[in-house]
Amino acid sequence: MERITVAERRARIGRRHRLAPSQQAADPVEAAASLVVLHATDPATVHLSVAARVPGSEVASTERALYDDRTLIRMLGMRRTVFVVPTSFAPVIQAACSDDIAVKQRKLLVKHLTESGIAADPEASLTWLRAVEESTVAALSLRGSATAQELSADEPRLRSRLTMAPGKAYATQPYVTSRVLFQLSAEGRIVRGRPLGTWMSSQHQWSPVENWLPQGADAKPSADEARTSLARAWLGSFGPGAAADLQWWSGWTMGQTKKALAAVEAVQVDLEGSVGYVLPGDEAPEVETEPWVAFLPALDPTPMGWKERDWYLGEHKARLFDTTGNIGPSVWADGRIVGGWGQPESGDVRYQLLEDVASETAAAIEAEADRWTKWLAGVRITARGRRPSPLEQLLSQG
Repeated sequence: MERITVAERRARIGRRHRLAPSQQAADPVEAAASLVVLHATDPATVHLSVAARVPGSEVASTERALYDDRTLIRMLGMRRTVFVVPTSFAPVIQAACSDDIAVKQRKLLVKHLTESGIAADPEASLTWLRAVEESTVAALSLRGSATAQELSADEPRLRSRLTMAPGKAYATQPYVTSRVLFQLSAEGRIVRGRPLGTWMSSQHQWSPVENWLPQGADAKPSADEARTSLARAWLGSFGPGAAADLQWWSGWTMGQTKKALAAVEAVQVDLEGSVGYVLPGDEAPEVETEPWVAFLPALDPTPMGWKERDWYLGEHKARLFDTTGNIGPSVWADGRIVGGWGQPESGDVRYQLLEDVASETAAAIEAEADRWTKWLAGVRITARGRRPSPLEQLLSQG
């Protein structure tokens, strides 16, 4: 097997993830495609990930790609996570990952509907759910776009309540609204549109999928074809990586992962003692880029691209990750994490290095922190959908 060193893997990050100055992307779509997808659980991550890779990028340019040009689409994908995806690649994500998630979530929702007494048995619950879904989609089509509240006014059954964890101290009775909209989104029938409020809002209007995909979600490859395409895209951006890395990132079974790797004829390589995979013809050493530094946001696709992270994370996991495996804001230099950053109430970007760096690198990091302070212009990014990392929390105090 060809041997690919840690140094070569780090060099690939600078070039393929558009982080070295000479390799940066031309626009938000190119930035997203370079990483396959952008994480969007926290809406701020999308804009910060783009700004780290597109010179001169502003919130407005990313919003234009998402909501005006619609060359990017926000959708549910791998690991039941929300991503921003180049619109042309959305059918692949749908068939490779989202469809399986939708099947599992439908069974779970039917179970909860039955247990909550909304219908007498699973068959009746499924019939009820399908009727509500069709009515909701019809109402959304008439409006063109709508909030969850507006759709609930059009379809009152969305205000039915689920009974969750009855008899427990944490029992709740949420409306079924969010679950139905989640299900329709997972099936690729509706799309999260513009946020309600600022670009950091996690509440969105909903739109019919045809507003982004004129042929709808049905114009997609088979599941096997889609998994092959997604494996090829991941290897092109994140390879070399282990089978376990791809399995974790995609949310597939190991059987599905191995089948996809075989379909792309992935080549085994030696990752300094472990087995990794690259695309055919991609075994050669990466041409090194110029030195680079980057401030990446929490949940950025680069640090979240592999399950095994020691080769770029070192011993910094306890300082930079929360207890559920979500990374906070990180500082990078030449393909490795060297620190983290955060913001106090002033909105200034503060950072702390976790290892020694050369004086030239330290100066570049200081300049990058100043650039981000100016870019954010007093806007303070706080943790959403995750706990702040220990270092992020420390730097955000005072």
